[in-house]
Amino acid sequence: MKRHVALLLALAAAVPVRAGPVVDPLGSPMWTAHARTLFGDDPVRFDPRVKVDFPIIAENQRAFPVVIDARTIPGVRRMILFADLNPIPVAIDYRPVAAAAYVATRIKLDQRTPVRGAVQIDSGEWLVWGGWVDAGGGGCSTPPVSRVKGDWADHLGEIRGEAWPLPGGDSRLRLSFRHPMDTGLVENIAAYHLEEIDVRGADGRPLAEMAIWASVAEDPALTLMPRIGAGERIGIEARDTNGRDYRAQVEVARQSPLPAPPAP
Repeated sequence: MKRHVALLLALAAAVPVRAGPVVDPLGSPMWTAHARTLFGDDPVRFDPRVKVDFPIIAENQRAFPVVIDARTIPGVRRMILFADLNPIPVAIDYRPVAAAAYVATRIKLDQRTPVRGAVQIDSGEWLVWGGWVDAGGGGCSTPPVSRVKGDWADHLGEIRGEAWPLPGGDSRLRLSFRHPMDTGLVENIAAYHLEEIDVRGADGRPLAEMAIWASVAEDPALTLMPRIGAGERIGIEARDTNGRDYRAQVEVARQSPLPAPPAP
C-alpha cells in the first residue's frame, strides 16, 4: 500500500498542475468558458492598467464604441476585445507589431454583458479589465442598415482613412470600411464579414495585424497608432470571408505632431 501511495505521489509531482481560472470580479457566468478558450494554460490576472473605455449604457446596440488603451504597459504583443454574453463573443484580435498598444472600434451588443479588453505581454501573461454594459437586445440579430436599404453591394469594400502624426514618432490612423458585417444570425442572410486587416509601411514592413469577427459593427471603423511619421505612407490590406481582397493607402499628414493630452 505504501509503495502504491508513493508511486501516485511521484506521478502527481511529475505532472504540472493547471491552476483554476482566476476569479472574475464582474461575476460573469461565461468568464470561465471564455478564459479557457482564449487563454488556455497561460497565466491570467485582472489589471486596471488595461483601460477599457465605453459608455455605461448602449444607446445604439448595433454600434457601441469601445477603446482599449494599454500604452502604459510594456511589452504588449496582442490585444483581444470581447463581450461575454454576445453570441459571437470576440470582436477583434489585434497584434500591434510596430504600433502603440491602442485600438478603438464599434461593436454589436445583443444584451446586457461584460465588455472586456485582454492584452498579452512578452512574458505570455494575459492582463484583463472591463465592465458591465446595459444594452437592449438584438444588436447581433437584426439586419444591417445597408441590407434594409438594399445598397450594400454598391459600396462594398470602399475604404476611407486619414492619419496624423503624434509626439514620439507614432501616428493616429483612422480607418473605415464599407461592409455589412453579417453575423449569420438574421434569417436568410448568411454570415459575411471582414476577417483580416493588415497595416504596413511603404517598404512592406508590418505595422499591425488584426483578425476581426462579425460582432464588429456594420461599416467597421478602427483607430490605431502605428509607429510611422509625418509624410510616410501606410498600406492597408483586408480580406473578407468570401475571399475578396481590399487595398488602400493613406499618407500621414505633413504637419507638426498633435499635442500630447495634459497629464491627469
